[in-house]
Amino acid sequence: MEPTTLRAGRLATFAYFALNGFLMGMWIVHIPAVEDRAGISHAVLGWLLLLLGAGAFVGMQVAGPLTDRLGARVVVPVGAALCSAAVVLPGFATNVWALGAALLALGLGNGCLDVSMNAHAVQVERGYRRPVMSAFHATFSLGGVLAALVGARTLSWGWSPAATLGGVALLGLVAAALAASALLRPEPAARTKTAGGATPDEGAAPLGGGTTARRRTPRRIWALAVLAFMLMLCEGVANDWSVLHLRDVLDAPAATAALAYGAFSTAMTVGRLLADRVAARVGPVAILRYGATLAAAGLTVAALSPWTPSALLGWTLFGAGLSGCIPQLFSAAGHAEEAAAGVNVSRVAGLGYLGMLAGPTVIGPLTHLVPLNLTFFLPVAFCVVAVCAAGILRDPRPEQRTPESVVRV
Repeated sequence: MEPTTLRAGRLATFAYFALNGFLMGMWIVHIPAVEDRAGISHAVLGWLLLLLGAGAFVGMQVAGPLTDRLGARVVVPVGAALCSAAVVLPGFATNVWALGAALLALGLGNGCLDVSMNAHAVQVERGYRRPVMSAFHATFSLGGVLAALVGARTLSWGWSPAATLGGVALLGLVAAALAASALLRPEPAARTKTAGGATPDEGAAPLGGGTTARRRTPRRIWALAVLAFMLMLCEGVANDWSVLHLRDVLDAPAATAALAYGAFSTAMTVGRLLADRVAARVGPVAILRYGATLAAAGLTVAALSPWTPSALLGWTLFGAGLSGCIPQLFSAAGHAEEAAAGVNVSRVAGLGYLGMLAGPTVIGPLTHLVPLNLTFFLPVAFCVVAVCAAGILRDPRPEQRTPESVVRV
C-alpha cells in the first residue's frame, strides 16, 4: 500500500473517531436539559438509556458483517451520516415516548459508525504494522472534550438543546461526506492462519467481497467481549452519570457539572495518545491490568468526595485508567482473524454496548435505594475483575515483527 494512501486513510479514520466522540458528547452534556424538557426522573432516564444501548447493539450486529462484505469504505460514511442526523432528535423530545424513539435512532447510527470505523482502524493498523489503535480512540475522546466545552458554553448562553444539536447534526453530515474519499479500499480476501498453521473456521467472512457463511465465533473473542462488557459499563457510568453526579449530589451549577464529563474525556484523550507507545513497550496486558487498577481508585475517590474539585480529580483518574483498556480489546479482536475483523469487532463492541446498556439500567433504579454516588461501587468492582483477567490479552499466536517491518508515515 502506498504511504500516501495509508496516511490519508489514517487521517480519515481520525476524523470519523473525532466526529463520533463529538456527536455523542454533545448528547451527553445535554442529558440534564433533555431530561428536564421531557419531564422524566433519573430512574426513567436509566430505562430509556437502555434503548440507546439496544439501538447501538443492533447497529453493530448489522454493520459488522456488512463491513466484512462491502468494506469499511462504504459502511463508515453511511454510519456517520445516520449518527449525525439522529443526534438532533433528543433535543425535540417533550415526552418519554419521543425521547425513547430518539435514543433508539441515535443508538442505531452510533452502533453502525462505531463498528465500521473500528474495523477500518484495524485495517490501518495492519498497514502500519505497529500499534496505532489507541490514538484513534484518543480522537474520540478529544471529540468528547470539545463537546463538553461547546456544550458548557451554549448552556451558559441559554441555547435550547434543539438549536444546538441541530447545528451539530448539520456539521456532522458535512464532515462525514468530506472524509469519505480518503478511506482505504477493502483488502483482498485472505485467510489468516492459526499458530499451528491451520486456517480459521470455514465460515470466516472474506473482507471486501464474497458471501458470508455462518461461522463460529472463537472462545477468545467471547472472553474479550465479556471484558468489554464490564469496562464499557464503567465508561458508560461516566458518560451518563458524571454530570448528574456533580449537579445532584454536590449541587454544582449546570455549567460546572458539565466539566465532570470534560475532565473524564480529557484524561481519556491524554491516556490514549500515550497508550500506543506504552503498549509497544510493555504490552497490552500491562495496559489493561494497571489501567483498570487506576480506574477503580479514581472512581472510588469521585464517589466518596464531598467537594467538587476532588470529585473532578476522581473522574480524571477514572478516565486516565480506562483510557488504554478498550482499544486493546478492539485491536485484539480485529487482528484475531483478518478476514473476519468486522464480525469479531462487532461481537466485542456489541457486548461492550450491552455493558453500557446495563449500566444505566442498574444505576438508575439503584438511586431509589442508595445515593447516586454509592452506586458507583458496582463499576469499581468490574474494574477489579478486569485487573484479574488481563492475561486474556496475551496473543496465542504473536507476530514476530522486526524494526524494519514497521511502517512510519
